[in-house]
Amino acid sequence: MNSLSLLRLMRPKQWVKNFFVFAPLVFSGMMLSSDSIIKSLLAFCFFSFAASSVYIVNDIGDVEKDRLHPKKRFRPLASGEVSVLQSVFLLLFCYVVVAFSLLLNYQVFFILSFYIVVNVAYTKYLKHIPVVDIFTVALGFVLRVYAGALAIQVPVSNWMLITVLSLSLYLAAVKREQELKNSGGVTREALKKYSSDLVRKYVETAATCTIVFYSMFVLESKPDLVLTVPIILFGIFRYWYIIDSSDQGESPTDAVINDKPILMIVISWLSVVVYQLYF
Repeated sequence: MNSLSLLRLMRPKQWVKNFFVFAPLVFSGMMLSSDSIIKSLLAFCFFSFAASSVYIVNDIGDVEKDRLHPKKRFRPLASGEVSVLQSVFLLLFCYVVVAFSLLLNYQVFFILSFYIVVNVAYTKYLKHIPVVDIFTVALGFVLRVYAGALAIQVPVSNWMLITVLSLSLYLAAVKREQELKNSGGVTREALKKYSSDLVRKYVETAATCTIVFYSMFVLESKPDLVLTVPIILFGIFRYWYIIDSSDQGESPTDAVINDKPILMIVISWLSVVVYQLYF
């Protein structure tokens, strides 16, 4: 066991998801405020440790199942690189770091605590309940945005929240679709209660809602960003192509990081947003 194995247990690659914390900073026009930037960065760091604590709890609880999974069996705990005791100590360290968020804002600490409680419940119970499992995963992204808004004390748009919810439901449904396709329900109990046709309908519905609600958010709150709507459309279409052609839907983070067109879409979208809102 080495420090690299412990770091892998925390899954830093998944911290990409925590960039949703910065959405309120960008859209509120506060990106030129050094104080707001620092607070958003702190919120990002605290949320990363909160998310890592959930991953550790999940790995401890699913260690036996992970050893049967064709990909998850290489995780540090499942492969034996890290012991359960070492994992528990790392988990406690993550909780201590999260507790320091009280120095930033007690509201952010509450959101982080709620996120951890919900996701521990997900690990133990909720992931076995169809539909509830998908919405629990999606809720995590909404909480990220909400924590980002509370960190810099700005109101968060309801349109933004519902757009993030729809997008995260899309990603969660795609993940379930790929898991069902690759394992047929062997590695996840809830998958046995889904059918491929049903999950495909969830994916299509969530994708449609994402496009519609984002467009309404732009037209209602940020009309200068209308050029970003086709970028979002292209991004969803491209992501759908990736998962259909390469079966990477089980890890949205890997699918995005490993595809250059998707990365260019993200950069283009962010560039247009920053230019229109600040310049």
